[in-house]
Amino acid sequence: MNQLSKDDVRQLAKEHGVKFIRLQFTDIFGILKNVAITVEQLDKALNNELMFDGSSIEGFVRIEESDMYLRPDPNTFVIFPWANKEGAVARLICDIYNPDGTPFEGDPRYVLRRAIADAEALGYTMYVGPEAEFFLFHIDAEGKPTTHTHDRAGYFDLAPVDLGEEARRDMILTLEQLGFEIEASHHEVAPGQHEIDFKYDDALDIADKIVTFRSVVRSVAQRHGLHATFMPKPLFGVAGSGMHLNQSLVKNGKNAFFDENGPAQLSEDCLYYIGGLLHHARPMAAILNPNVNSYKRLVSGYEAPVYIAWSYRNRSPLVRIPAKRGMSTRVELRSPDPSCNPYLALAVCLQAGLDGIKKKIAPPKPCDRNIYVMTPEERAAAGIGSLPEDLKEALDELEQSEVMRKALGEHVFRRYLDAKRIEWDRYRMQVHQWELEEYLTKF
Repeated sequence: MNQLSKDDVRQLAKEHGVKFIRLQFTDIFGILKNVAITVEQLDKALNNELMFDGSSIEGFVRIEESDMYLRPDPNTFVIFPWANKEGAVARLICDIYNPDGTPFEGDPRYVLRRAIADAEALGYTMYVGPEAEFFLFHIDAEGKPTTHTHDRAGYFDLAPVDLGEEARRDMILTLEQLGFEIEASHHEVAPGQHEIDFKYDDALDIADKIVTFRSVVRSVAQRHGLHATFMPKPLFGVAGSGMHLNQSLVKNGKNAFFDENGPAQLSEDCLYYIGGLLHHARPMAAILNPNVNSYKRLVSGYEAPVYIAWSYRNRSPLVRIPAKRGMSTRVELRSPDPSCNPYLALAVCLQAGLDGIKKKIAPPKPCDRNIYVMTPEERAAAGIGSLPEDLKEALDELEQSEVMRKALGEHVFRRYLDAKRIEWDRYRMQVHQWELEEYLTKF
């Protein structure tokens, strides 16, 4: 992460001719919000004097308590690389504060900061490397997104026969100009599906980067006449989009997950962290897989995890341990999808893992079989459970979890549940096209 002071921000804005600054934050669903100011208001912003109406943001506050303060984080200052004839445009990500100067407990960034503080109290720093997938689709004559692509490529193919390869190249160049270190990019399994991986960093920096990444990918795609979507399962019959989260803890400058003398060179901390992730996997699903469509991805046959197990090398369980050791020792959680709020997602992962360490929750034996082909009896005998099958089941699990309640805080916990239950009711009351095709002429 950059280490910038307020004076650094002022100087950079002056040197680069910045005219406009976007003050950014997210609602509880991870949707990016902007308050745009001119450079003349920058001092006021950096002095934490700018207010906005929090009652208009999903999951924030009621109308009678709507005044909220934006506190820009100087470390998040970047200048957007695209040209603007009226002057350069920069960005600052903000923390949200109450009028009395206390952090707003409904701010997703604060939820993650609180989890990070809990880890630091135990001597740990969380590092995360995300693997975010997305689809690129054509738009129609009216500029509306479709689910059509001319792309006929597959996993790791070199040159998809459409605009996707060129758009992905420009996305990478733009991200690099914004300070991302891109480690890999490739075509994914499904037609029109892509993945761009950037280097791991501390949890707060990565959550900020995921929010920025989604915004850049969609903006660049639009300039290429394409629509980028992080919807988990936009197409039936092909793989959906996931966002695997590679997680590790560092303590005293060393990877706390590595133990040269441990089983498979994994430390007790690592094993207990895995135990915590598996133990809390069902209630975490409501955060990591936050919408109705998420559960169309979490089905057998499309490389997405369905079963709560872990392995050293097998890619069918929920948790996998990549082969590298030493400082690269990490735990790969394969269930999250890119529609989640990254601040809440990393917070619940970290708190689940810390709960495992504090309570010494030992994971079951690793499963190196293909779980998809195991019978229900075999899975039961091995103690392998399943992730929730739909959003309602996930929300019911979340509501019963005291660890998740504490991780999110009462404000986010209650408002998130309320909003998502409304979303589920809207979905279940709709008459869908499948029902019409299946039943309209049959009955």
